[in-house]
Amino acid sequence: MEERLYGVTPPISTNLPTEQEKRLHHALHDELRAQGTFESPAETEQREIVIAQLEKITNAFVKRAAKEKWPKNTILIRDAIGRVFTYGSYRLGVYGPGSDMDTLVVAPKYVTVEQYFKIFPEVLVQMAPKGAITDLTPVPDAFVPIIKFEFSGISIDLIFCSIQTLQQLPSEKNWSLADNNLLRGLSENEVRSLNGTRVTDDILNLVPEPATFKLALRAIKLWAQRRAIYANIMGYPGGVAWAMMVARVCQLYPKATSAVVVNKFFHIMHKWPWPLPVLLKDIEYNISVTRTAVWNPKIYNSDRNHKMPIITPAYPAMCATHNIGNSSMTIILKELEMGIKVTDEIMGGKRPWKDLFAKHTFFTSGFKYYLTVITSSRNKKAQNAWSGLIESKVRVLVNKLEMHHMIALARPFNKGYDRVHRCKNDKQLEEVISLGSLAYQYKPTPEEEKAEAEAKAKAEAEEEAKAKAEVEAKIKTEEMAENGDGHIKTENGDEDSKKIKLEEIEEKKVSADMEVFTTNYYIGLQFTGNPKALDLSREVNDWKAMCLNHPIYQEDTMFLSVQHLRNIALPDDVFEPGEEKPKPVKKQAKRPAGDVDGSQGVNRQVKRPAVNDDGSQGVNRPAKRQQTTNIG
Repeated sequence: MEERLYGVTPPISTNLPTEQEKRLHHALHDELRAQGTFESPAETEQREIVIAQLEKITNAFVKRAAKEKWPKNTILIRDAIGRVFTYGSYRLGVYGPGSDMDTLVVAPKYVTVEQYFKIFPEVLVQMAPKGAITDLTPVPDAFVPIIKFEFSGISIDLIFCSIQTLQQLPSEKNWSLADNNLLRGLSENEVRSLNGTRVTDDILNLVPEPATFKLALRAIKLWAQRRAIYANIMGYPGGVAWAMMVARVCQLYPKATSAVVVNKFFHIMHKWPWPLPVLLKDIEYNISVTRTAVWNPKIYNSDRNHKMPIITPAYPAMCATHNIGNSSMTIILKELEMGIKVTDEIMGGKRPWKDLFAKHTFFTSGFKYYLTVITSSRNKKAQNAWSGLIESKVRVLVNKLEMHHMIALARPFNKGYDRVHRCKNDKQLEEVISLGSLAYQYKPTPEEEKAEAEAKAKAEAEEEAKAKAEVEAKIKTEEMAENGDGHIKTENGDEDSKKIKLEEIEEKKVSADMEVFTTNYYIGLQFTGNPKALDLSREVNDWKAMCLNHPIYQEDTMFLSVQHLRNIALPDDVFEPGEEKPKPVKKQAKRPAGDVDGSQGVNRQVKRPAVNDDGSQGVNRPAKRQQTTNIG
């Protein structure tokens, strides 16, 4: 029987692994366990329990939606079901402790996204075990509508799609989303919702040995996270892009161990003739089931501009790395080159696997100059929305900086730093929101943290009880209306009085201090030559104007600032224990002249010049001109 060929080209090698390669495979597995990338069986079992509970909740939600839409169609209501699918790291089987679960709710055509945001949260709170649901946050305005929450301590990102070609969903356990006809009638954001699962399933079906692929992917994910090049939103490959790159290497070495795949990954991706796309299978064209565009650089200028295109295998094919710019591509290629050196030595028995997972040096020695983007808000909810928007726009600022003739490289760090501050007056507030001052940062004591956690748990329990009571009252009201048993009266006066009382209670709890929430994003800068002054005001001001014109911006609540700082001025909390913060460089005084016999003259005294915090010499000598950056 002829072996199946994987990918768009024949394999490079089909050699069976050597004994040394098997030993390296086991060593890699042991190292990944030591690094804590595997979850315990109990934690995995808890995930399965949560998925099972979500399936029951989804069925109840769809029946509620059907009853609301067609109250007299008892057969449709009886047969109404929804389906829950996962995607991302959980479906790929490469999740670890604390990993989010990317989840999709699929419903029949009559269920609307408005019903999803109206009904699903109610049913979720009502049916879940008491206290299991926390941090429930519907985000209806997102490009892909999403509800975020924690279910029994597991973070869930739940998206939604209704299938426009199905009046009812099949109940078969092995029913999948593979059929392209399921995309008919869907908008682009709905296609993207459905394609998360479709892409994940295709990746697993297109690798020769799934177990080999999964272990190699765990290694590459850990490496990319440690090197701070894992974040699609910041212009680096995200989880699905790294997965497709590893899958392509598995196709080229179908018999190799995970250790060999990891080593070959660095060689192949570093030498890849970009912008030639990475494909796991041929792109499907001429399928008219959706208006969503298929990736095609021959037709679309935007597709031609992609630096490192990695194309999803499921129809319609899309580029998973469209956010990568010049600087991030330079950084990725540099990291891949370093990966070649390390893994070659590992394969030769000269180094251990742990050396591959060494932490980045972005703050410790990566750059001398940085920009920090400071987002701030007067309350936590506003800050979550504002910092999320700005995070998605940082790469736009990076693109503007890259076009400046004096900027050789602008590298964004792949995550932001959240802080809380308590200010006593407007002057302190201005220092925090405009200058990024940490002088008023609030760090709760263990006792305060415990008290805040207890208060939060109590508030969530009260909110949950209130939501359940409202749902039960609503259901009872609907039943009464159906049976003709009563007339329903809305008592707005009582509700208003309750709100007033709650506001009064909250007002008494407010501290005299002004609480400010900030999130800082850092961009490392490398210059061409050694400029004495640098004007970035146009780039920064244009970018700020774009952000401040966004509909979610609230002038009295949300603030945005961009500041330039030296590496020696970086805040302490960006450094982990054991890391050394950059220090000012002290210039050595000239050695005093020696006597004829070579000994130093004992009567001669040498006065060392003073050193300022920024490394410049003090007032005893004329100060050298310092490099300055004008950012508006």
